[in-house]
Amino acid sequence: MGCNWPNSCAPPPALPQLSKKYGPVFTVHLGPWRRVVVLVGHKAVREALGDRAEEFSGRGTLATLDRTFDGHGVFFSNGERWKQLRKLTVLALRDLGMGKREGEKLIQAEAQCLVEAFQEMEGRPFDPSLLLAQATSNVICSFTFGLRFPYTDKEFQAVVRAASGTLLGISSPWGQSYEMFSWFLQPLPGPQTQLLSHVGTLAAFAVQQVQRHRGSLDTSGPARDVVDAFLLKIAQEEQDPNTEFTEKNLLMTVIYLLFAGTVTVSATVSYALLLLLKYPQVQERVHEELTRELGAGRTPGLGDRARLPYTDAVLHEVQRLLALVPMGVPRALTQTTCFRGYTLPQGTEVFPLLGSVLHDPEVFEQPEEFNPGRFLDENGRFKKHEAFLPFSLGKRVCLGEGLARAELFLLFTTILQTFSLESPCPPGSLSLQPAVSGFANIPPAFQLQVRSR
Repeated sequence: MGCNWPNSCAPPPALPQLSKKYGPVFTVHLGPWRRVVVLVGHKAVREALGDRAEEFSGRGTLATLDRTFDGHGVFFSNGERWKQLRKLTVLALRDLGMGKREGEKLIQAEAQCLVEAFQEMEGRPFDPSLLLAQATSNVICSFTFGLRFPYTDKEFQAVVRAASGTLLGISSPWGQSYEMFSWFLQPLPGPQTQLLSHVGTLAAFAVQQVQRHRGSLDTSGPARDVVDAFLLKIAQEEQDPNTEFTEKNLLMTVIYLLFAGTVTVSATVSYALLLLLKYPQVQERVHEELTRELGAGRTPGLGDRARLPYTDAVLHEVQRLLALVPMGVPRALTQTTCFRGYTLPQGTEVFPLLGSVLHDPEVFEQPEEFNPGRFLDENGRFKKHEAFLPFSLGKRVCLGEGLARAELFLLFTTILQTFSLESPCPPGSLSLQPAVSGFANIPPAFQLQVRSR
C-alpha cells in the first residue's frame, strides 16, 4: 500500500491509523517487492527493540541513500561488519572525551563561539538555523577530524548546507515516494540528482580530511580523532584479507557522523528556541531557574543538570514533541523470529515508529500539547518516562546519544543564560508544524531576535 503523509508533528498518520484497525503490529507493502512490518506504540516498540534486541538489530533499507552507502559504514552495515565498526567508533569517541570532562569542555567552548555569533546579530531578526548547524557540526568535526571551522568559512558553510539538504531530500515527499517506488524511480532523472550532489559535497569533504590525516598520521601515538583511530586499525589489520577496516568503511562512517552530527542536534535546538518564542512563560521559568541556580554569567556545565529540573524537562518535552525521526530508522530481523504470534522470516524489514511512542496517548496525556510538566513529579523534581525514546532503543540505539544529550543541554542553557529571546512577529502567529515531515520532522524556519540579559 502507498501512503501520503500530511504535514504533521506526529508520525505519518496513515500508519498509526492503520494500527487502530490492525493492532500495534501489521504489515504494509511499499511497492511490489518491499514488505515491511510496522510497530506502533510504546509497548510493541519496547518489546521488539528492547526485550528482543538481538533479533531486531539488523539495519533495514533507506532507499534514497542505499546506493551511495551500499551496506558500508557504521550506520548502513549489518552482521560482523556492523559490530566491528560500531565497537571501534564508540570506543574512539569515548577515548576522545564523549561522556567525559574533555568532551564537555569542547562543547562548552563551541557554545561560547555560538553565543558570540548571536551577539553580533543582537536586536536584529535573523534565522538561527545555519549558525546552530555550524556549532553542532563543529563538535562532531572536532571529534572526527580534530578540527573546528570559523562560522564565516565558505567551504564549511557549504558542507553544513549539504548536510541539511540531504536530510531535507530524504524527508521530502519525493524522498518518501522513492522509499516506496525506488525500483521504478531509480533510473529516472529527478530530485535524486540534487540529493546525490549534497551527499557528494559531504563525501568530497570527508575524503579531503582523510587524505590530510594520512599525511600526518603518527603510527606509534594515540589517535587524535576518529579518523586516526580508523587509520591505525586499518594499518594494524592490513594483512587480514577479511578485515572490515577498509577505506570504504572508514569513508562511509565518517560521512554518516558528519551528516548526523550536524543535522540532528541543531534541528532539536532550533525547535527548542521556536517553542520558547511561542510560549514566553516557559522561557521566563527557564530564565528564573538558571538565575536562581547558576547566578549570572557562569557557564553551565553537565553537573548542573540535576539542579535544573525544569530546564531539563523542557528539553525532554521538546524532543518528545518534535519526534525528530518519527518513523524510526528501518531495522531488519537478523534471524527468523516469532513475535506476538507472527512468524517473521530473517531479513524482514521493520519500521519501529518512534513518533508513535513519543506521542503514545496511553503514556503521554494529550500528546500533541507542549507540556514540560509531564517530566516533573509533584515536588518539581525531574521524572523519567520509559516511553521517552528519541534515540531509539536496543543494539542499534543512536551511537552518539551521550554526545547529543550533552550538546543539547549545554548549547540550550548557554544561549538562555546569555540572552532573552524575542520574536519579531506575535507568538500566536508562530507555527510549530514541521516544514517537512517524512524520514525526519524538520522544524520550520523562523526569525529570532536576541537581547543580552
